[in-house]
Amino acid sequence: MKTYPCILCIGGLDPSGGAGIQADIETVSALGGRALTLVTALTAQDSHDITAVQTVSTRFFSAQLELLMRDMRPDAIKIGLLGSVDLIPVVRDLLQGFEGPVVLDPVLATGGGFDLDTGDLGQAMLDQLVPLTGLITPNRSEARRLGKHPDTDQAVQKILQAGANAILLTGADEASGDQVTNRLFRADTPPRSFNWPRLPHRYHGSGCTLASACATRLALGDGLTEAVETAQHFTLDALRRADRPGGGQWLPRRLP
Repeated sequence: MKTYPCILCIGGLDPSGGAGIQADIETVSALGGRALTLVTALTAQDSHDITAVQTVSTRFFSAQLELLMRDMRPDAIKIGLLGSVDLIPVVRDLLQGFEGPVVLDPVLATGGGFDLDTGDLGQAMLDQLVPLTGLITPNRSEARRLGKHPDTDQAVQKILQAGANAILLTGADEASGDQVTNRLFRADTPPRSFNWPRLPHRYHGSGCTLASACATRLALGDGLTEAVETAQHFTLDALRRADRPGGGQWLPRRLP
């Protein structure tokens, strides 16, 4: 008998272990879930940045998905790097038949500047995935790209108008001073702000950690506000324990 939630994590493979599927597995496991995984892309990357992406074919991705779903049913879905607009219809069809929580981390570019928005991926996400997603977790730059507006707050409103249920907008990518402010937006309520201390380093995988933690807490039965607050605490703790095994960014330590 299953006694813990299964979180289906859809994303890319990061050889450094800082982000992507490895980050999802560690986060879900640390919070008491089981990670089911579908790999969308292989990446050539280290702790500095991505240099190349090789996406999985639509046929093979669909085969992975069909076989897994015949055997196991996830309690929540977390979506990260998709890498190709060709995969969007397959993921859309999955979400249309799914009744549990869905968290989308719209990975459209890396912190180092590598562009992952090929073939108008952001527009396809906005049109086909956003209306089927319970929570979206962009940083400020990702929100502007996804919402196609140079003003962050206007971009958030465009994402909400596209059908998003809630957006957790993270602020670390453009923070100044000693504080980071994340804001939770919903169409029917005023924004809720969460203030956190700004940590001293640059980190690789914080967004993956946060989104996976949100999905796991929602699968465990938390309400939206409780889930995002607990997930932020978890992410902050993982960043505080981060180390620097390479020469680039620091990598979160999600497991004890």
